[in-house]
Amino acid sequence: MIDTRLTKIAQALRANPTDAEKRLWTRLKSRQLGAAFTRQCRIGDHVVDFACRSARLAIEIDGGQHANNPADALRTQAIEANGYRVTRFWNNDVLQNTDGVIQAILHELAIAQNRP
Repeated sequence: MIDTRLTKIAQALRANPTDAEKRLWTRLKSRQLGAAFTRQCRIGDHVVDFACRSARLAIEIDGGQHANNPADALRTQAIEANGYRVTRFWNNDVLQNTDGVIQAILHELAIAQNRP
């Protein structure tokens, strides 16, 4: 049975994105990077900011509340246990160096193409 609580959380997060999420989504949507991404995607018991299911890539955009947060390591392990590679970026990086973030995502997509 699908956990409707997580579905509602994902819907609320999609309705109220951060500035960094808005900025990155303008570059990820509509297969602009050659792969389909979804926003606020459920992976196991977690909702990630963006995911490319075909590449098994999860992207998290983190604010200051994530600095030195031990819960993030556990969250990453849980997402990776579902077969995804997790890449994290700071809000400031997305807002101030969007092109650099996109290059890093393209690199991760290239790595994914070479994985079995």
